[in-house]
Amino acid sequence: MSEINNLTAVRLEKRAVLEAEGRRPYGGAFPVTGDVGDVRAEFSEGRKVAVAGRVTARRDMGKSHFLDVSDHSGRMQVYLQDKTIGPDGVAVYDKLDIGDFIGVAGECFTTKTGEPSVRADTFVLLAKSLHPLPEKWHGLQDVEARHRQRYLDLITNEESRKTFRQRFAITREIRRFFEDRGFLEVETPMMQVVPGGAAANPFKTHHNALGLDLYLRIAPELYLKRLLVGGFTKVFELNRNFRNEGVSRRHNPEFTMLEAYWAYADFEMMAALVEDLVCTVAEKVCGGLHIVHLDADGGVKREINLTRPWRRARYRDLVGGAVPGWFDLDAAGRRHRALELGLDISHCAEDYEVTQHVYEKFVEEKAIDPVFVTHCPKELIPLAKTNADDGAVLDVFELVMNGQEIAPGYSELNDPVVQRQRLVEQSGGEQHKIDEEFLHALEYGMPPAGGIGLGIDRLVMLLTGAESIREVILFPHLKPR
Repeated sequence: MSEINNLTAVRLEKRAVLEAEGRRPYGGAFPVTGDVGDVRAEFSEGRKVAVAGRVTARRDMGKSHFLDVSDHSGRMQVYLQDKTIGPDGVAVYDKLDIGDFIGVAGECFTTKTGEPSVRADTFVLLAKSLHPLPEKWHGLQDVEARHRQRYLDLITNEESRKTFRQRFAITREIRRFFEDRGFLEVETPMMQVVPGGAAANPFKTHHNALGLDLYLRIAPELYLKRLLVGGFTKVFELNRNFRNEGVSRRHNPEFTMLEAYWAYADFEMMAALVEDLVCTVAEKVCGGLHIVHLDADGGVKREINLTRPWRRARYRDLVGGAVPGWFDLDAAGRRHRALELGLDISHCAEDYEVTQHVYEKFVEEKAIDPVFVTHCPKELIPLAKTNADDGAVLDVFELVMNGQEIAPGYSELNDPVVQRQRLVEQSGGEQHKIDEEFLHALEYGMPPAGGIGLGIDRLVMLLTGAESIREVILFPHLKPR
């Protein structure tokens, strides 16, 4: 730390000298031809350009200098000569450090080694960096430091920049997919009087002017369904949700979800829609339907085949296949068998919850290629429609791949009487946990509809090969230092 402090002290001294000489260590606007990568991609000999970025390398040869100027899009070599930039430019250049932002304007040329470059006739210091950057070839080695200081991770780690560029492209393609199919993008409240649409522990806040306790939403579902009542037939929202629960490589307290609702559709139509969505995004962003995850040494760790059609299988069949004879046991026998299998089962867990533990461990975690798990037990999802032929299960699917649930989808329950019964059961009879406004809207009539939720963070993990959700969220939540 002392060495870094000493280096910072040197940079602060350079900054002070520049100010004393009347030279600005923090410049103003500098219009550019484009991002560095764009200028490099459109390189042509003799073209006049202006580029700006961070200095990531410098090589001094007497009165001639070569610099690498970089931004998120790439790197461009810049050639400076003392006689061209003049005494004022030289005085500033002498105080230049790796990490500083500069702007240059000049003419494109190719060096003798074949490197596309800019021969600068204008040179401006735009921002003085007071700390040295992490070592070029290794960047930030501490994983927590990479998440905590994402800005340094993005400066030094091309793989990290690539992951987030892919994330941005994924959300762009999702929007395009739904808009092309006639869905309207909408916005619903992030602060709600009753946190509904999922079973989760919410964050609580208070609105002073209204004297009202509010909750950060755990899901937008109940508001989106109000829009179906209001007459919209196709709606979607890319939304931020908040759940005051555990943190793991698959969970962050603040996360991004897609939810979409389609009037007059059912869960089968929604399964086809989400299959089409994921495949379309994969083809446009990743270049195909064969997704390869690499390990730290560049070897193949996992391969995921998204080729259509995707497998569909019933929940009961998958659990029974994973643990033969499971459904031949009574409730006590299933609990005993689950404990034998090493599962951590609460003494108060219901029988369906015991089965769900088995499903999560021996079905979900082992599913790499996509599978639609259909007809889940009715106790799991209070907002879905009961199957007409089997009242013990629901018309739902859970899309599982890469060892985790990516998207649930339902034939939405639109009977207000049954919906009230379900929500009362879920709430344990605590009336304040029931969204009466939603039920009142439902009593006006909601058309039959299909709905899906899609975890954007998990989808990005799937398509980029990231092992932790923190690798695909720019600023994940961490404990204070």
